[in-house]
Amino acid sequence: MSGVSKAQEEREKRLKLVEDHIGRHLAESERSGELQRAPSYGKPLDFGDGYEQTPAELRMPMKVLKDAGVMPPEVELMREIAALQAELDLCLTPETPETPEAPRMPRTPDAPAPEVAALSRTQVLRQRLADKRQALALRLEKLRASSTL
Repeated sequence: MSGVSKAQEEREKRLKLVEDHIGRHLAESERSGELQRAPSYGKPLDFGDGYEQTPAELRMPMKVLKDAGVMPPEVELMREIAALQAELDLCLTPETPETPEAPRMPRTPDAPAPEVAALSRTQVLRQRLADKRQALALRLEKLRASSTL
């Protein structure tokens, strides 16, 4: 009995049929000149998604993750950092005089003054931003040093 199962032989046969079908269509397109008329004909492909910058041994795992809609932790951290930075920028932007003032709620005796609350909010955002940047730097350094995920 051969080492290849019947199911494996069938699978290979189907793949061969698909490859032949694709090959026939490519040959036909080449004969008709359709391929040569394409604007990218004869030019290297530009994936524009960091493919060339990704180490060769990580390209396939990253593609599988991308196709599955899973983001690498580093990209997730970068997005969180950008969101925190945007939120911090909003907190630090002075209000324009045209903006109508929101109705003031009566302060309770233990509530901090609005200036103190705003100050602590920016401090919290700055700390969270610093923590995320630190986590990203450590993660990238670990990847550089070990070349592993």
